[in-house]
Amino acid sequence: MTIGEAARTSGVSAKMIRYYEETGLIPSAGRTGSGYRTYGPKDVQILRFVRRARDLGFPMEKVADLLALWRDRDRASADVKRLAQDQINALDQRIREMEAMKASLTHLVHCCAGDERPDCPILEDLGGPAPAPSQAQ
Repeated sequence: MTIGEAARTSGVSAKMIRYYEETGLIPSAGRTGSGYRTYGPKDVQILRFVRRARDLGFPMEKVADLLALWRDRDRASADVKRLAQDQINALDQRIREMEAMKASLTHLVHCCAGDERPDCPILEDLGGPAPAPSQAQ
């Protein structure tokens, strides 16, 4: 199948398929005599795997690790579980950071009169000095 068909079938854009090939995340596609990329069912399965891992927020280097484990039939499931748990921990951290951002923005919105006057604590905060880094990091 063509790159367009592989993209439609896998849910990964043609641009991302080319990027994944260029970075070595996935194997380079076969080529026709005229140089067009060709993909088979195994390639689409790999693309779906990558898409699902990316949908779960895994960074590219961890997707590569997961692919390597997926291909290794002698792997220990503990290695896979460790990567997944690390991802959960990273997501928890991002959630905490986003909740803090939301709380700050909610406070600023509450402080803003939202009327015809030019005074705006939201813009004052954005233009002010950077806050001190959080101790939680």
